[in-house]
Amino acid sequence: MSSIKRIVLDVLKPHQPNALDFASAIADQNSGCRVIVTVTGVDEKTESTLVVVESEDIIYESIVRSISSLGGSVHSVDEVEVTSSL
Repeated sequence: MSSIKRIVLDVLKPHQPNALDFASAIADQNSGCRVIVTVTGVDEKTESTLVVVESEDIIYESIVRSISSLGGSVHSVDEVEVTSSL
């Protein structure tokens, strides 16, 4: 069985919540995760961001649900680090 240790997502989000609150909410909803949000572009209503999540065992679907609950949408998985338990 493999575990996701790090994932980088291209996410489009509304201006609110801001990047700090967005990262905090994702971390709060997925205990044990380290979340880094980098704003890469801003337009009138949205922000393009790179969301990096690091943990011992990331549950991808849970991260996507958290992002969606905050009004964001995942455009792509740009990077992923996975380790095998074998």
